[in-house]
Amino acid sequence: MLKLIALLSGLLFSLGLIISGMVNPAKVLGFLDLAGLWDPSLGLVMAGAIAAAMPFFFWAKHRKSTLLTREAMSLPNSQIIDRPLIAGSILFGIGWGLAGICPGPGIVALAMGEAKAFIFVLAMLIGMFIFTLIPKKS
Repeated sequence: MLKLIALLSGLLFSLGLIISGMVNPAKVLGFLDLAGLWDPSLGLVMAGAIAAAMPFFFWAKHRKSTLLTREAMSLPNSQIIDRPLIAGSILFGIGWGLAGICPGPGIVALAMGEAKAFIFVLAMLIGMFIFTLIPKKS
């Protein structure tokens, strides 16, 4: 049951990314080009997604278990802003700005057969592997 829920959630998310244009690097780069021909439409997509999800996050914070599978609720509670978080955010932003692709849309575009997405996902996986090699502070 849990795998079916995950599959349906992923398919719904993928469909939303395709419909919104977030798998189109040109559309994303148009959104990020504040000094040129700025396309604010992805900002509206993001605002709509946040507005739609926010009530459910507030509701989830007060639950002890998940609604469908009754598993223990596990939400992040850290509010620490440290160097690794800032560095990761900067690297994410640079990658997004250079490629016009971020992880979710990159995987969807890969499934659609986009060659540029293959290169992006490969680079992402290499970056994830390199991250596992970095010693963690306890």
